Amino acid sequence: MQTLTTLIPAGTGNAPVLDDSQRVRCEVWTRVMGYHRPVTSFNTGKQGEFNERRFFTEQRG
Repeated sequence: MQTLTTLIPAGTGNAPVLDDSQRVRCEVWTRVMGYHRPVTSFNTGKQGEFNERRFFTEQRG
């Protein structure tokens, strides 16, 4: 496995471009019923619910 060591300043919008051979699958975990689980272990219905979620950020007061 290769480690990407290039630091990118936050907010610049610049991201490294990787070849397909350099990409790896990212495992997504989420909190369900008080504990964390990988989304890949969900049944079909629960995966559908996860994909329909809307994410938002609150403005600071």
